[in-house]
Parts: sequence; structure tokens; C-alpha cells
Amino acid sequence: MQQLKKPLSEGLQIIIVGCGKVGVTLVEQLSKEGHDITIIDNDAAKVQEIANLYDVMGLAGNGASYSVQMEAGIEKADLIIAVTGSDELNLLCCTVAKQVGDCSAIARVRTPDYSKEAGYLRQKLGLTMIINPELEASREIARILYLPTALEVNSFAHGQAEIVKFRIPEGNTLDGMTIADLGRDITNDILICAIERQNEVYIPSGAFILREGDVISFVAPRRYIRTFLKKIGFKTKQVKDTTIIGGGKSSYYLAKQLLMMGIKVKIIEKDRERCEELSILLPDAIIINGDGTDHELLKEEGIDYTESFIPLTGIDEENIMLSLYARQVSQTKVVTKINRNTFKEVLNGLNLDSVIYPRYITSEAIIAYVRARKNSMNSNIETLYHMFDNRAEAIEFRVDEKSAVTGVALKDLPLKKDLLVSSIYRNGTVLIPSGLDTIEVGDTVMVVTTHSGFDDIKDILK
Repeated sequence: MQQLKKPLSEGLQIIIVGCGKVGVTLVEQLSKEGHDITIIDNDAAKVQEIANLYDVMGLAGNGASYSVQMEAGIEKADLIIAVTGSDELNLLCCTVAKQVGDCSAIARVRTPDYSKEAGYLRQKLGLTMIINPELEASREIARILYLPTALEVNSFAHGQAEIVKFRIPEGNTLDGMTIADLGRDITNDILICAIERQNEVYIPSGAFILREGDVISFVAPRRYIRTFLKKIGFKTKQVKDTTIIGGGKSSYYLAKQLLMMGIKVKIIEKDRERCEELSILLPDAIIINGDGTDHELLKEEGIDYTESFIPLTGIDEENIMLSLYARQVSQTKVVTKINRNTFKEVLNGLNLDSVIYPRYITSEAIIAYVRARKNSMNSNIETLYHMFDNRAEAIEFRVDEKSAVTGVALKDLPLKKDLLVSSIYRNGTVLIPSGLDTIEVGDTVMVVTTHSGFDDIKDILK
């Protein structure tokens, strides 16, 4: 076994088992936030590379082994996160850790059979969280197809409010309008909380002038979102049908959700045996046995007139090429799932429509939990979203006791620059706050900022 130098840190002691895409994303994010991280993986070369790159401790070995966990310091660990490629190994890692140490445990579990039993497994094995990237990604895609003019839709306030991202098209009524004008002339029911323009991210004031091509993120109670988009000239009806390329776990989870929403589903999958499985699992979907990268087959199966097109082949390059082809030959809504993020700048220049990164969905849920664990417990992080390639964050805090931020009008709080209190959830109602509103004990507060690492509501103050 190979052991590397352990860094000093004031954060939590975290063991991450598995150095795949999600594991590396977690190491990258959590090491930035000052946690004491140990990684475990069977691949010694990978462990060495990641440990050197992020200056963390590394062990080569089986993460479910008692002796390996002891060497990694499980007895003193605050948290173990198991994100290997095997659900069974992840559950076993957490079970061993719970027997030996007094730590929280998070397991990535992707198999549909286990996912149905997530609540039971969590309770019986004493896990803090079971996370399923494919299921979470499919939920995000379903939210976008419910509102197809959006590039991205994220839920918070127990599903009562959403952050919606869209691009201002040519000739749109918002072009040239200030944010103050929008509030006066169109609606006060939404709040524009972040804007990306030419690769710069802004947390806007009322004087900010909107321009064609800007990518806008706004916060609103769910019931007002369609009304606002309709007012500014967007179509707001959910899609009627979708074509999914690839029949893996992601496709199964997505098809299941879309069928429940009343959306017709067609899946094109190469493997005949998998097609037969899917036709039993999804009797209401149309399952086509064929090569989804064959242009002739796509034309035959109606790519020209399908309302949405989702390539889920498991190969990023295929998903990207299929997305570009679909956008070229039709007006369909395209959502692209990408597992790696090595060429993000190139992808941003391709104008791919909506892009989903399952590894970030997974890491955000875990980082929100880690920050909540770290803080002083008078406020807790409910949700966390990274926006615009991690250049801004939307954080939802639960306020559990009085502090310097409570009972004071927002206009009188010494708030940090580049920060917006974008919504307050109180007694089942979402408020879009004005300067006269206050934060009170019991509220859940959404903050959008270009600062990173907030783990307490008081971090919003200068």
C-alpha cells in the first residue's frame, strides 16, 4: 500500500473511496474548501496522480477492507463517501465504516432495484445519504422538458420555487431593458439573480442593462414562471414527446418520469436483449432496436418532428455529435448529458442548448451536506447549486436561531458585494424580497453569490 503525506486542515476529516469522475470532482471541490481528505482506490497510479495534484492523502487498496479503512484513519473520520463503480462495494464500504468509526456515510447507488429501496437501505445501514446520479440527472432533464425554453431548471424551497436559466434571443423585449424597468413594466414576481455575458458572470443591480445573448438566471415561485416567460414571448408548454438514444439506466429513469408526466417516449437501443428488458420495464414506451447514431434510422423515426431529443449513449462524443445533428436538422429541444468536463470551453462555444453534468449534481448534494456539517448549526444548508461552470453559487440556508442577519431590513444589512438574497421561504410561501423585507428565525433563505465556500447564513455579511 502506498501512503502519501497528509495535509493539515481545519475542515472535516473525509475519506473518499473511488477515484472515478465523481470522486475526482469531490476531491477538487472539497479540497478547495479546506477539508482533510484521504482517497482510497485499487488503482495505485491513479491514487498517486490525484494525491499529488490536490495535495491530499492517498491509499491504494480495497476501500471495503477493514485494515485499509483503519490505515486511512476511519476511527477519526467525520465522513466516508463511497463512489466506486460498484453499488455493492459502496454499500459495503459504508457498512464497514459504520461498524468501526463514528462517522457519517454517503453511498452512490445507481441500480434501479436498490434505488427503489433507498429509504430502507439508508435506515437499516445507518447511512446519511444514498445518491443516484442517473436518477438525479433524469429529474433535471424532466424539469427542462416541462419548461423547454429553459436551458436549466433547479428546484428549491421544497419544490415551491425554481431557478431558471435562459438566453435572451435576438429581438426579445428584454434587450436594452434595465432590471429596474423589468420590475416596473413586466413583473415583480421574479428576481434576476445572475447573468453571464461574454464569459463574465454578474450579480446584477437594478441599473444593469440586459442585452441580446445574455444568459439569465432568475428565481421565482413555481406558479409565476410560465406567466413571466409568456410575457416576454417564450413558448411555455411542456413537450408532447421525446426520442431517447441509448437504453441504459439513465434512459430507464428518464422514460419512467416522462411517461408519468404524460410525455410519449421512444427509446432507440442497439442491444436486442436490453430492448426486450426495456419493453417489459416500460410497457408504455416505444422501444426500437437499432443504431441511434444512424442518420437514416433517425430520419425514419421522426427526428425532424420530435419535440425533444435526448442522447444518453454513455459516450460523451456521441452525445455531442447527435445533439449537434438534431439541432441542425430540426427545431427540437435537445438536452445533452456529459460525464466529463475536460473540454468545457469548447462545449460552451458549440451552442448545445441544455447540458447536464451528472457528476456535478452528485457532488453538489454532498458538498451541501458537508458545509451544513461544518457550520455552527444555527443555520443549515438545504440545497446548493453551482452556476455558470462553478463561477457562482446558489445556496439555500435554513435559519434556526437569531443572529446578526435576523430581524433587520435587507437594505440595512451590510451585505457582501456580488451577493443577492434572492428568495425567502416562510410558512409555506415563497417571497421575492425587497429591501424592506427581513430574514426571520424559521425562514429558508436562497442566496446567490460569486463568492464560494459559504457554510452559514452569517457569511453573507461583510
